Amino acid sequence: MKLAKLFKDTNSGGTGCPTVYLAESGEFVVQGHSLDASTTAELENVLPGESAVRISADIVLGAVERYLSAREH
Repeated sequence: MKLAKLFKDTNSGGTGCPTVYLAESGEFVVQGHSLDASTTAELENVLPGESAVRISADIVLGAVERYLSAREH
C-alpha cells in the first residue's frame, strides 16, 4: 500500500508522530502513540488485527484541510 503524508505534528521535531497519511485506497492511516491498557479497554468491538492510537484534534483537522484542498485542485 502506497502512502502520501497529509499532515504531521510540527512539534514532533521532524520525526515520529503523530502523522496522518492518505493511502492509495483512499483510506486514512494514522500514526500515533499507543493507548494504555485502561484506555484500550474502553474501545468497543475491537476485532483481531485492529488497534487504536491517540492524536490531537489539530492533527486530524490539519489532515482534513490538506485532503480537501488537494481534492479541489
